[in-house]
Amino acid sequence: VQLQASGGGLVQAGGSLRLSCAASGRTPITYAVGWFRQAPGRERKLLIAAMEWSGSASYYADSVQGRFTVSRDNAENTWYLQMNSVKPEDTAVYFCAVDSWDRVLAAMVNSWGQGTLVTVSS
Repeated sequence: VQLQASGGGLVQAGGSLRLSCAASGRTPITYAVGWFRQAPGRERKLLIAAMEWSGSASYYADSVQGRFTVSRDNAENTWYLQMNSVKPEDTAVYFCAVDSWDRVLAAMVNSWGQGTLVTVSS
């Protein structure tokens, strides 16, 4: 399965943005989708949000809890990250990835698609 994140751009602090993650190809029977971000100058991609394929479980990092929300559109095979009350420290390249729940939580996904840049101005 290939994933493509999109929807990034420039947004003012306090504003909102919605990122999309479109999947193509065959997804595993059970999986999780994780949203990761890579801050400028940093090598590591940090997991900020994830949702198990059925929607029965979700995870949010403390830094985004209460501000970001993961949702899904099964018909379109697309996942979303709604970003509200954004802060300058949310500036990063955002990636989505699919893997098992455990591997997503451990940030040990097998492949990364192209990310999308989010820039938050103060």
